[in-house]
Amino acid sequence: MSRMYLWFAILTALLAPPYAVKVSVAVAANFAAPMQKIAQAFEQDTGHKAVLSFGSTGMLYAQIRNGAPYQILLSADDETPNKLEKEGLGIAGSRFTYATGKLVLWSKQPGFVDDKGEVLRTGKFERIVIANPKLAPYGAAAMETLGKLVILQQLQARIVQGDNIVQTYQFVVIENA
Repeated sequence: MSRMYLWFAILTALLAPPYAVKVSVAVAANFAAPMQKIAQAFEQDTGHKAVLSFGSTGMLYAQIRNGAPYQILLSADDETPNKLEKEGLGIAGSRFTYATGKLVLWSKQPGFVDDKGEVLRTGKFERIVIANPKLAPYGAAAMETLGKLVILQQLQARIVQGDNIVQTYQFVVIENA
């Protein structure tokens, strides 16, 4: 009788459809477009699904600290995953650099921004949008850069903040900055 149960278990395992797993991934907004393509290819290749949540690194950090069930964090900086690991909310030794970002100055208007960013010194614009530096590493990098260029004080009244880099981009596209 026990052999029959063993054969039944083996046949069930062999004939059962593969179990599709869902993995919850917190993704910094700057990596939204590439991650959507990666997630689609991942599902096609494996049958497993990546459930993606996008936001600023700081917002995702706060969610994880408050119990959000993310299994993977793709951060816009290396400090946040390090902090989570030190706080016991990350797996030691699992961090790695998955991409290297680049801070850019961009306008929807072709030719408006020169390759040295001199437009920032001319003041020939109404507003400049930057991702919230408290939540988004790119926003912090932008503020640091403006400070090093010694134009932060001059531009302070014109700075508009987006919640993350995607919202920042949208402000420029719809010409609010």
